[in-house]
Amino acid sequence: MSVLRRALPRSIPAVLALALAALLACAALLPAARAAEAPEVGDNPAAERHMMQLAEELRCLQCQNQTLADSAAPLAVDLRQEIRELIAQGKNDDQIKAYLAARYGDFVFYRPPVKAKTLVLWYGPGVLLVLGLLALFLALRRRNARIEAEAAAVGGGLSAADAQRAQTLLAQDAAEGHLS
Repeated sequence: MSVLRRALPRSIPAVLALALAALLACAALLPAARAAEAPEVGDNPAAERHMMQLAEELRCLQCQNQTLADSAAPLAVDLRQEIRELIAQGKNDDQIKAYLAARYGDFVFYRPPVKAKTLVLWYGPGVLLVLGLLALFLALRRRNARIEAEAAAVGGGLSAADAQRAQTLLAQDAAEGHLS
């Protein structure tokens, strides 16, 4: 016990000093880490906001699952810079979108326009769902019709005597505790 008392006071300051040094090292590295993640910013804050609003409507061609504004891919950075340049040239949103669509196709839009080529994308899942439900309804209807036809062919169900016998057997099983 005395060995522990002698060792304990010496180890606590050493542990605290080591923890303080580690904390200071992390704090010193924090600004450098944040600076590397800062998004690129144009010269004009209003144009930058306009570019980001427009980039929210466009798809990153490399990521394909993110908007151009959300993506950190090198191609997205280049496309955002291209949009900045088009805004600086005085082009409006429709002109910028038309330029990008002519260059990259309708795929560049995060929500592609409804056209003859994209009807399947917009309405295909709904049509497939309705067709699937219709097929299920028809299959169940045919199955029920087949079951009713087989029951009619067998004899149309139980006779009155068989039904009475079944009721008696069920009542006996319930009284004996077999049914719960």
